[in-house]
Amino acid sequence: MSFAEKNAALVKAEAARLGFMDCRVARATRLDEDARKLEAWLQKGFHGAMSYMERNFDLRTDPSKLVPGARSVITLLINYFPSEKQQEAAPLISKYAWGLDYHDVIRPRLNALLDYIREHIGAVDGRGFVDSAPVLERSWAARSGLGWLGKNANLLNKSYGSFFFIATLITDLELEADAPMKTDHCGTCTRCIDACPTQAIVAPGEVDAQRCISYLTIELKDALMPSGFEHRADNWAFGCDVCQDVCPWNRFSKPHTEPAFKPIPEVLNLSTQEWLSLSEDAFRNYLKGSPIKRAKWAGMMRNLKAISASQ
Repeated sequence: MSFAEKNAALVKAEAARLGFMDCRVARATRLDEDARKLEAWLQKGFHGAMSYMERNFDLRTDPSKLVPGARSVITLLINYFPSEKQQEAAPLISKYAWGLDYHDVIRPRLNALLDYIREHIGAVDGRGFVDSAPVLERSWAARSGLGWLGKNANLLNKSYGSFFFIATLITDLELEADAPMKTDHCGTCTRCIDACPTQAIVAPGEVDAQRCISYLTIELKDALMPSGFEHRADNWAFGCDVCQDVCPWNRFSKPHTEPAFKPIPEVLNLSTQEWLSLSEDAFRNYLKGSPIKRAKWAGMMRNLKAISASQ
C-alpha cells in the first residue's frame, strides 16, 4: 500500500469516528468545465441578489488559490434527515434548519480532522469549508465519487439520497483519489421539476434562484415578496424541501443520530399565528443557535405574513 493510499485510509477512518457519514477524495485540479457552467449561470442572472456569487470567481474554480500547493480535496457528508415530523398547523421549515446551525456543528470537526492529519501524518497545510466560502462543494463531491448532480442541482447519492450537509477540506497532502461519479441515475425522472411550486428548475440541473422558495424566504432581504410569488410558497416559511421530498432516491434516507440536529420544539409545534405573535426577543430566545436566525425576525415575519394571507 502506498503512502497516499495509507494516508487516505487514515483520514477516512478518523472522519467516520468524528461522525461523518462518508468521506472521499478528489485530486485538486482546476474546475474548468464547472467554471464555464458557473459563468453562464451568472450571466443569466439566476443568482439574483446573491452578489457574492460573482466575487472570487478564481477561488471557486482553482483550489490552489485557497491552499497554495493544494493536492487533495477531501469531501465529507453528514446526515441531517430527521425522524420527527412538523405539526400540521406549523409553517414549513426546511429540515436542515430544525436543529442547531450546521456550521457550528461541522466546523469544529473539520478542524479536529485537520489536527489529526497533522498529528498522525505530518506538517500539512489545509483549510476546511462549510458552505461559507467560494468552494464548489457539490462539484468536488461528484469528482470524489460521492454522487451525481440531480436535475434539482442537488448532490444525489444512491445510498443516502440528498438530505446531508457537504463539507470540504482542501490540503496539500497527497492522498489516493477516489473514482469520480461519471454517470447520473436520474434517468427520465422529472419529479423534482414537475413538483417545484415556482418552476424554479428551468432545465435539468439548472435552477433560477430568483424563483426558488429557499432563495425567496432566506436570501432575499426585500421587505415584500416579489409580485407573483406572494402566495405561492405552499406554506414554506424558511427554505423548501419539495424537490428533495419527491426525489425517489430519498426513500433511502435514514434518520440521523446527531444530538445537535435534534429539532427545536417550537420549529415542530408553533402554528403560523403563534409564530406571528412572537416578539423579536422571543424569536431570538427560541431560536438561539438556529440557522433560522439567518432570515432575521423581520424576514421571518414577512414570510409568515405571506403564508397567513394565502390561507
